[in-house]
Amino acid sequence: MLKKKWSQTLSSLVKSIALVAVVSPVAALADESAQAIESRITAIIEKMTVEQKVGQMVQPEIQEISYAEVKQFHIGSVLNGGGSFPDEEKNSSINDWLEMADQYYNASIDTSNGGTGIPVIWGTDAVHGHNNVIGATLFPHNIGLGAANDPQLMRKIGEVTAREVAVTGIDWVFAPTVAVVKDNRWGRSYEGYSDDAAIIRSYAGEIVSGVQGAGNELRSNDQKVIATAKHFIGDGGTFGGVDQGNTVLPLDELLEKHGQGYISAIDAGVQTVMASFNSWNGEKLHGQQFLLTDVLKGQMGFDGFVIGDWNGHGQVEGCDDEQCAQSIIAGVDMIMVPQSWLPFLKNTITQVKSGEIPMARIDDAVRRILRVKIRAGMFEKGAPSTRELAGKTEIIGSAAHRAVAREAVRKSLVLLKNKNQLLPLKGAQHVVVAGDGADNIGKQNGGWTITWQGTENENSDFPGATSIYCWP
Repeated sequence: MLKKKWSQTLSSLVKSIALVAVVSPVAALADESAQAIESRITAIIEKMTVEQKVGQMVQPEIQEISYAEVKQFHIGSVLNGGGSFPDEEKNSSINDWLEMADQYYNASIDTSNGGTGIPVIWGTDAVHGHNNVIGATLFPHNIGLGAANDPQLMRKIGEVTAREVAVTGIDWVFAPTVAVVKDNRWGRSYEGYSDDAAIIRSYAGEIVSGVQGAGNELRSNDQKVIATAKHFIGDGGTFGGVDQGNTVLPLDELLEKHGQGYISAIDAGVQTVMASFNSWNGEKLHGQQFLLTDVLKGQMGFDGFVIGDWNGHGQVEGCDDEQCAQSIIAGVDMIMVPQSWLPFLKNTITQVKSGEIPMARIDDAVRRILRVKIRAGMFEKGAPSTRELAGKTEIIGSAAHRAVAREAVRKSLVLLKNKNQLLPLKGAQHVVVAGDGADNIGKQNGGWTITWQGTENENSDFPGATSIYCWP
């Protein structure tokens, strides 16, 4: 009854906090173009088997799937997690990344076994620059950028990140994180811009515009990649700051306090939204049909696709990593299932054929995935190595990009105390630089830096960077 009541009053709640339904500018093409895209999607879906459709909905990790398997099982997407590199080599070259992207792409469009030739898209956690790639430009984490109070800077950061990602042939970034951090005990607090929803709302659309471009630019500009707003919803508001815990709020407060970043991201045309690990009032988001389908896709007008988080479906009641009909029915369109992707795929095919998962839901998920791929120009851009910025190593960590990073660092610094006017330091002063972080570039950059936690790195892993101790 409670959900029914929420559903009946959702429209008035949404309007009361200015959460009016919005349409992505990318979707708001001329009517003829939008209709042509949908007709194109329909024609593709009508030719697809159940196996091909489910394959589009599965996202394995690059260490767990071969090129041949992408072809054989019609896989729609792959990802590299934090600390995952081509051939598990941390010092992979730009060409190593590009060659792997080409191999996956070529496997996905190979129709020799009866495939549909739908290009695969590769997603990566480029959350403060292209942070898995040696030599890439790195930016302060979101907690620092929030202190900068500069939405236009966010757009520039998005543009730089997209260009460097495009050099490696990757199509999609899992950013921005629009979490509203309400308890600093949360271990991922540094990934949120602020505890102020207004700041996050002002930032989210700008960084999405930087990553994807404006209007139809994502489709035509090889320097743009697909963006993701994450994690929907309430990840920074869990009780006690427990990671992946329970966010206990009525719907209106949930949307008012934790939904504002999604409003501006959707308004800017964000093409994917990532579901969150946390629960809302005791129910895991990956199984939350009301929020994922009724609210996000319905009332908020999101017409891209929802991507799951790392095995997040396995936390839904009655599910595990290898099967979760409820997550798909709830509205997760693409399941991030890094290791157990093959049993998940086979179990899902069985669940569809038995009627446990309605075919209409599968067709809706595949339509959304194809819509994003078409809007991103995946059918026209060709192999990653043939695109405009592919392999241009001089772009990675370029002087112009590092200038944006320096601007971000300057603007993110917060001086808490200046005792006896010690600052600015005088040129002739002798200064003691102490502590294990004084000459540690990795600690300056934090998590999601080459490795997942940003640990086990050496200063030599950061060409062109300087530690506090070595600052000129």
